Amino acid sequence: QVQLVESGGGMVQPGGSLRLSCAASGSAFKFWSMGWYRQAPGKQRELVASTTSAGSTTYADSVNGRFTISGDPAKKSVYLQMNSLKPEDTAVYFCRAEVRRSTDVYWGQGTQVTVSS
Repeated sequence: QVQLVESGGGMVQPGGSLRLSCAASGSAFKFWSMGWYRQAPGKQRELVASTTSAGSTTYADSVNGRFTISGDPAKKSVYLQMNSLKPEDTAVYFCRAEVRRSTDVYWGQGTQVTVSS
């Protein structure tokens, strides 16, 4: 079974920073895409940022310019540097990975990010 392990969540003041990490293990398959989604209470899960082995990146409009995704899905690890955090960034953040040439998708358990004064 593929396992995605997340770390780096926590509680910070508005304007603060956090760095999330995600690493995958337990699979012989390579990933073509990895990214981060988040879900706040009462809201649907939404894309935060994603990256591909080709190097392309995608960001939600709400985080563009503040968050930076890095790493390489081919190496089964990605990171999310979150700067200038706002209270509306509060959510559970999930790591997501897509298997190359497959419809298979794997999710981490999620890590809580809380931005509050």
